[in-house]
Amino acid sequence: MFGDLMGMMGKLKETQQKVEDTKKRLDTVLIDEQSQDGLLKVTITANSKITSIAIEDSLLEDKEQLEDYIILVLNKAIARAASVNQTELDAVTKVDMPMIPGMEDMFK
Repeated sequence: MFGDLMGMMGKLKETQQKVEDTKKRLDTVLIDEQSQDGLLKVTITANSKITSIAIEDSLLEDKEQLEDYIILVLNKAIARAASVNQTELDAVTKVDMPMIPGMEDMFK
């Protein structure tokens, strides 16, 4: 009984370390997104940190249009980043670790 518990605790620590390592690695995974016409381009990490924004000069003439472009492109990029992030973290936590009731949110 205690051997099983100790084994699970060791597995839990190992999985926690893998999750932390994956989170760090996701800081280096870049996601590029752009408007349909290519006038605005955004690059973010899989952890949703913006690394660059490129704006064509023609968008600078219309503040409202630029704001709309930024919102649209950032939302698309953030959605893609969230998907990549969740997929990667799910892969790490589900491989070796049996889920213990009440601990599902521990790895998020």
